Amino acid sequence: MTMTQDTIDTSLGTLRCDPLPGRGAEACVPRMGIVVAIATTGRPEVLLPTLAAVSGQSRPPDRILVCVAASTDLRLAPGLGDVEFLTAPKGLTRQRNAILDRIRPGEIVLFIDDDFVLAPDCLERLDAGFRDHPEVVMMTGRVLADGICGPGLGHAQAAALIAAAGPAPAERLTEVYNGYGCNMAFRAGPVLAGLRFDERLPLYGWLEDVDFSRRLSPFGRIVRNEAMRGVHLGVKSGRTSGLRLGYSQIANPVHLIGKRSMSPRRALRMLLRNLIANGLKSVRPEPWTDRRGRLRGNLIALGDLLRGRLRPERALDLP
Repeated sequence: MTMTQDTIDTSLGTLRCDPLPGRGAEACVPRMGIVVAIATTGRPEVLLPTLAAVSGQSRPPDRILVCVAASTDLRLAPGLGDVEFLTAPKGLTRQRNAILDRIRPGEIVLFIDDDFVLAPDCLERLDAGFRDHPEVVMMTGRVLADGICGPGLGHAQAAALIAAAGPAPAERLTEVYNGYGCNMAFRAGPVLAGLRFDERLPLYGWLEDVDFSRRLSPFGRIVRNEAMRGVHLGVKSGRTSGLRLGYSQIANPVHLIGKRSMSPRRALRMLLRNLIANGLKSVRPEPWTDRRGRLRGNLIALGDLLRGRLRPERALDLP
């Protein structure tokens, strides 16, 4: 594994002409560079097995970019291929933007969470999907299991779930409103034109995937590809406090309504769903979720909304 801090090889490398399956050697298209990108903070023990799954792909990535907030986020290990490391101030949107600053023309960027485990053929399916559908600008995969909805999963459980799922199904694309932030791929063109993640969404960046997806939507279709698969572990360590997340559950949707990157109906429905869920479940909260902290954060945000001083960055002022 090689490590580069704030430096990067800017050469485009050698372009390859790959035969299209079933169309003969004469039907070739330039090989697209696939970049697997991960923003991570404080979870090196989670990151390394995730990188191992990336390195073991049937269609290897052309580059792996990992953005950390501190050197303590790293525990280097051999056998994972070349990984380019860079640093940025802590915060999902800031770290993802630091990665976007390193993107090259013609590349496909796949952002995954540091706890998202790719099926072995995920990049192969992603490559085929973007080559066969030039009108698609963003593609998100099928999540076989999502530990965020429960106590979380381990890497061994993820591997077992992927193996049990068997071979990937035939490609099927379904229109979706937004990519799921734990696994969303997109073409580099809009990024090079200046599209970035909203850094006003701090910390965990609640709804940053929706905002980014909707601002990307004028450039092409946003789809879910059922043949692209993986497991989201939903690891609880290193996540935003319940109080801060609760504030963001109110402040961020209101902010996106103001930006017109999320429809008022959809944003308000999500806002109310979270508020009701936190209120009801705070009576007997799940062991893995700080429902009472989230509810307090919800109420603080609603108070700020009534006073006309609601802003996403206020979450940083909360413990």
